[in-house]
Amino acid sequence: MRWLVDGYNAIRRWPELAAAERHGLPAGRDALCALLSRAARASGDEFTVVFDGAQAGGVGHGGPGVRVIFSSARESADRVIAQMAAAGGAVVSSDREVMRAAARAGAVVITVDEFLARIERLVRQAARPTDDADPDAEGGGEEGDGGDDGEDAPRGPKKGNPRKLSKKRRAAERALGRLRSSP
Repeated sequence: MRWLVDGYNAIRRWPELAAAERHGLPAGRDALCALLSRAARASGDEFTVVFDGAQAGGVGHGGPGVRVIFSSARESADRVIAQMAAAGGAVVSSDREVMRAAARAGAVVITVDEFLARIERLVRQAARPTDDADPDAEGGGEEGDGGDDGEDAPRGPKKGNPRKLSKKRRAAERALGRLRSSP
């Protein structure tokens, strides 16, 4: 799967990455790329991280399975992410505008908190010497209970199964479910 990550948004929302960024922007970027590179090795997925850049922008390499894009000075990373979202995959951001633009473009939208929590579990699971000790380290899928922030509160009588997650939430859960160690 192709993941599109809002770089600085991810760094500033996760304590370990924010701590690395206190040593400078490059340190924060390197810490995020290192985490995503370990996840890419464990899952086989591809990660593209977009950062706000300067001057003409550019493309870099963040390690195996990680591509880094710097926006130009004329456009923000948010705009680059919105444009790239149309190509498919999952967009990782907690910025409401980025999330709306990605959803309008048809991409699956995942919050930074959900994504990084899953990535950390994936990396820890891949680092274990044996995977046989805990065959279902991901749990029973209790994360996606559908009752997150109340923005999608029903506006009238809701029809259908009240226990069934929304179509967007099911797509997000499928995308997050891909972040498991490959056999």
